[in-house]
Amino acid sequence: MATLVYIGTGLALVGILVLLYCVWAAIAAKRAGLPDEVLRAKLQRVVVINMVALLVSALGLMSVMIGVFLG
Repeated sequence: MATLVYIGTGLALVGILVLLYCVWAAIAAKRAGLPDEVLRAKLQRVVVINMVALLVSALGLMSVMIGVFLG
């Protein structure tokens, strides 16, 4: 079960890093002074990546919890 905890920790860390990338990308897009339509398209892409990162983080945390409870 220790392996499940390590895998879950890795997934959670990857998810958090991607979330930080999303924050950085959104701030960079806002500061770029892009036209409204282009900015909206970029931010919609960031939102999709953000949701995937949240899913990966949640799966990682669930794996950690399952590994701790079963271990």
